[in-house]
Amino acid sequence: MKQLKCATLEGIEALTVDVESTLTRGLPSFTIVGLASSAISEARERVKSALLANDFTFPPKRITINLSPSDIEKRGSQFDLAIALLIALDGLEEDLSGWYAFGELGLDGSVKENGILYPLLLSLANRGLVTRAVVPEEALDKLRHIPGVLFVGVGNLKDAIGLFKTPERLSSLPARQSGFPFPTQSAGGRTFYYRKHYPEDFREIRGQEVAKRAALISACGMHNLLLEGSPGCGKSMVAKRLRYILPPMSDREILDVAKLDTLEGKEPHFSPLRPFRAPHHSGTAASIFGGGSRNARIGEVGLAHHGILFFDELPHFPKPVLEALREPLEDRRIRISRVHSKVEYPTDFLFVAAMNPCPCGNLLSDRLECRCSEREIRRYKGRLSDPFLDRIDLYVQMQEVRADDRPSLTSESMHETVLRVHARQRERGQETFNGRLDDRDIERHCRFDPEAEALLGQAVTRFVLSFRAIKKIRKVARTVADIDAAETVGKTHLLEALSYRRRT
Repeated sequence: MKQLKCATLEGIEALTVDVESTLTRGLPSFTIVGLASSAISEARERVKSALLANDFTFPPKRITINLSPSDIEKRGSQFDLAIALLIALDGLEEDLSGWYAFGELGLDGSVKENGILYPLLLSLANRGLVTRAVVPEEALDKLRHIPGVLFVGVGNLKDAIGLFKTPERLSSLPARQSGFPFPTQSAGGRTFYYRKHYPEDFREIRGQEVAKRAALISACGMHNLLLEGSPGCGKSMVAKRLRYILPPMSDREILDVAKLDTLEGKEPHFSPLRPFRAPHHSGTAASIFGGGSRNARIGEVGLAHHGILFFDELPHFPKPVLEALREPLEDRRIRISRVHSKVEYPTDFLFVAAMNPCPCGNLLSDRLECRCSEREIRRYKGRLSDPFLDRIDLYVQMQEVRADDRPSLTSESMHETVLRVHARQRERGQETFNGRLDDRDIERHCRFDPEAEALLGQAVTRFVLSFRAIKKIRKVARTVADIDAAETVGKTHLLEALSYRRRT
């Protein structure tokens, strides 16, 4: 029995499939078993034609191809190359089990790529499951960006067969690629990548110093942010510029984002620029959270993984959508259940939202009159429930635009602070950002001095804070202390964290 490896998609993750073959005595036949889809069953005709077109003579034997594990449905035409190689190399003593093979075969033996090749390989590489793979030659330009994997491109089946029949070719293959061509930051024994590129700069925002400070804290600790203010005061400008000052990315996060790009049908960019998703408030629940009548597909919440999910005009989103958002905000995962499939997606994103203070937008204005009744204002704000708002770390009430407003902070200076804070968090032994710390890590890393601890106790009583709110205040205060390069959280850090709590 000979064996090669291939893979199939299960949700958004790749599942390794062992492709096994036996050629035994008996009536000549060609069978594929292992819960194969119709696209894989049809591979028999493509493989036969491709082998015959490349001077291969079928032996008068019973050919059985098994796709293991046998209880998982396999889909896709990427199994063609592995199946053909196992048949053609039946008498070869070389061990093939460490190799992956991907490619759809043409009737003339040409090796082609298919639509799920990139998400498969990105998912496998991200989890360290693949180190060397035979792939279509036409896919090499894109696959070469994936570090840590040796890709061997073949244009046709004859080249692929010759690769394994010639040991000197295998021994002369180049070394595996490593790293990305971007500036790096070493922290906590790991390498992170970042990019100093600011097409939209905070320098362009005049005034709004409180909002800029909150945006800096949000970026340093990946804390959820809600901006409230009059129309045109710069809420969307802050949200769009936040993307470019976010913390650096690990190679695994870069591959995760590239995989999501391919699942959406976009060209993967392999850049340490975190995604920014801004669905419209008229979008359906299925488009935001994912869904589908038969196979569950990823939505905006999943596509924002490792990046920003921005909800503009927050109260205009349907209430069921806002309430359903509580789960991914809390658990960092979402489960889509359908009759034929149940898929779980990671949703570790920074949630940023913007809203007007009332339907007409002039409630906070010193110069314009609000046209809304109290009932309309209550109904408008009543669309946001307390459990939902409790998941917001930072709330900022923005100022009106004034003639004497001047630029202050630049995105470059803010990004340098974020990089410094990120290194501090990692060197402290944290595996994640301050905003993602669990209960045990909060006790370990968010240490308050006695004065700050006493003040927090008073705040709990005065503001009737929930357990979730207390934990969020601790984490925000830890980020403020990190910006000041303080070992412990002091009174001033806690007071600033409390100032960003939403008043009811």
